[in-house]
Amino acid sequence: MKANIFFGSSEVVSENLTKRESPYSGEVVSYAPLCSAEDAKKALKIAQNAFKYTKKSTLSQRCDWLLDVAKKLKENKEDIAKTITDEVGKPIAFARVEVDRCIETVTLSAETMRTMHGETINTDAMPSGKITTAFFKREAVGVVVAITPFNFPLNLVAHKLAPALVAGNAVVLKPTPEAPLTAYKFAKLFIESEYAIKDALSVVYGDAEVGSALISSEIPRVVSFTGSVPVGNIITKNAGIKKVGLELGGNAATFIDKSADLDLAAARCALGAFVNSGQVCISLQRIYVDAEVYDEFALKIADETKKLKVGSPYEDDTFMGPLINDESAQRAYGWVQSAIDEGARTMLEPRVDGRIFYPCVMADVRDDMAIVCEEVFAPIVSLVKVDSFDEALPKMNNSPYGLQFSVFTNDLKLTQRAIDELEAGGIVINDMPTLRFDIQPYGGVKLSGVGREGPRFAIEEMTEIKSVVIC
Repeated sequence: MKANIFFGSSEVVSENLTKRESPYSGEVVSYAPLCSAEDAKKALKIAQNAFKYTKKSTLSQRCDWLLDVAKKLKENKEDIAKTITDEVGKPIAFARVEVDRCIETVTLSAETMRTMHGETINTDAMPSGKITTAFFKREAVGVVVAITPFNFPLNLVAHKLAPALVAGNAVVLKPTPEAPLTAYKFAKLFIESEYAIKDALSVVYGDAEVGSALISSEIPRVVSFTGSVPVGNIITKNAGIKKVGLELGGNAATFIDKSADLDLAAARCALGAFVNSGQVCISLQRIYVDAEVYDEFALKIADETKKLKVGSPYEDDTFMGPLINDESAQRAYGWVQSAIDEGARTMLEPRVDGRIFYPCVMADVRDDMAIVCEEVFAPIVSLVKVDSFDEALPKMNNSPYGLQFSVFTNDLKLTQRAIDELEAGGIVINDMPTLRFDIQPYGGVKLSGVGREGPRFAIEEMTEIKSVVIC
């Protein structure tokens, strides 16, 4: 049950451990080594040396490596899914989905890298040029530092490891402290693969001290981070001259047009607001509803929410389990009480049972209330009545975040306006803004981050272009 340090391909048992308790039962489910800044520096030096070999490895070996990991993931699906449920309380059905998505992410990374290439350049295209043989190609950057969060403790690791390694980089991973065993089991599949490149992947654990040592070092050329805006700010200030990819917070919103299919919209919005207990960067938080259909939609989404089973994450039909910790549950209850004090009302009675916070639909919310201004990261969704999309548009855009938005409508002109005028990294039409396909570019604008994930786009972030001219 222990998650040991990987200094490259060498697994080191640590006697200095922290324990991870299940957010559902409170039982100890895993342990993690307490790493230090010196451990982080050691891992970086190992990765720096390993890059001498990763950059010379063949693409076929690296692709076979990833496909072997995908195969082993499939074989160990149930064990890894249960580990996710143990450590972060994700319902087992959704934990299995996460493993499936991880398999796809790893596979896509291999398939994408096989077809990525440079191109030739016509250097005689302008009068100042001349005829040469000129082209550019992509090369690995060197060492990549990957720092990952708790809410998708497997697939978000895959979105960093798989593109980085298949591109020929060496990686130091610092996974979330909340799911050390999930990351350990995943990393072990890479390290023990028959196609593995020696020392290409290291895994260290810890919080601020370890993270600071990783990001401030001159060794890594890329830092890829998914997490909070405050930590993203710290990384930006301390990273120095290197590529920094940040996938940060969100305050996802949707607009329900009077032409929309309200049954579809209510069902999908309930899913988007409450999946993973609202602990998703693109969790639906704000719903702007045309006044003509506001009351009808409010009743429909409340009815859809009542259908969701809340409880033990180990039961196959459970939709929602616990929040990650006591603080999150208490904070969620505080959000709801604050909104009620400001004049909002609840469509469903707020309920808290330990770390389980039951899904909450807030009606009559104004856009000046804190509950729609900040990222709540909890199973709470707010309904705001508007006269039209003209009123909803500036309200949706009036956020420091811009990750993903959506619109439910059967009006083609409104669809085009939404695509053109909503300020976000992703726009979804006739589905929840929580919709994400792992193959697509994913990332936001404003405080939601810098850079894009998705195998092809992450590979671009984790490679450099080298220009070549042969005269």
